Amino acid sequence: MHIALLSRNRTLYSTRRLIEAAEARGHSVRVVDTLRCYMNIASHRPSIHYKGEEIESFDAIIPRIGASITFYGCAVLRQFEMMGTYVLNDNVSITRSRDKLRSLQLLSRKGIGLPVTGFAHSPDDIPDLIKMVRGAPLVIKLLEGTQGIGVVLAETNQAAESVIQAFMGMKANIMVQEYIKEARGADIRCLVIGDKVVASMKRQAIEGEFRSNLHRGGSASVIRITPEERSTAIRAAKAMGLRVAGVDLLRSNHGPVIMEVNSSPGLHGIETATGKDIAGLIIDHLQKNAVRSRKTPPKPKG
Repeated sequence: MHIALLSRNRTLYSTRRLIEAAEARGHSVRVVDTLRCYMNIASHRPSIHYKGEEIESFDAIIPRIGASITFYGCAVLRQFEMMGTYVLNDNVSITRSRDKLRSLQLLSRKGIGLPVTGFAHSPDDIPDLIKMVRGAPLVIKLLEGTQGIGVVLAETNQAAESVIQAFMGMKANIMVQEYIKEARGADIRCLVIGDKVVASMKRQAIEGEFRSNLHRGGSASVIRITPEERSTAIRAAKAMGLRVAGVDLLRSNHGPVIMEVNSSPGLHGIETATGKDIAGLIIDHLQKNAVRSRKTPPKPKG
């Protein structure tokens, strides 16, 4: 197959591993800088140009679209879809997962376990909002934050009210969640491919920190997950419509609760912790399903 890897930086670990895995299986890979793509939107012949020329056709697309370029990246991906190219994760599923509030609402509709979460616009509603999520300690999150940035733990109701007022004063969109203290600063990353959890790791925050992100100094180790946790991760990925996803969950007293579903999960931490060839499993899945997609005739519309 001829594969396009939408990535702004070919030196990133995940990008390099996907290239290596694809080439080891006899596929050719072209790294395409998402922001250098531009589109001719026409019903008779949609096309994409790249660095001054019309881009060649691809058999499949692997999107590695950063959170900061979600809007434009999904527009580019949508154009490839219009051209009939198979994509590993489509633009709709990526958009769903990147909108933290929308993703939680979709998970809630499917009956998937979540921390109690509140969302409000008016400062007048802050006291009841805090009460609604069972009071302090609680977690305040910027909806646009990534890698633990814009996440604050408020130890008291007074502190929570002050932080929420500050964010609202800056016109920032935030949500407020109950703090799952029994998780003890640890979460579980499940790597879902298709309808299977192929790997899982425990991420533990450093002492004095409640965010377990590896970018913030957290440590990773292999972990055995329960059947309930496995089922929850798979259902969460399916609720987003993602074929490949990193599902982050916490172990609470009332079962696993989902924190986030990531459409472009990093491979370094989980490959290092588990010793598994995750990149290879992704390429195997892509190959199998892209070939099947080409053999299946499109359904008639209307």
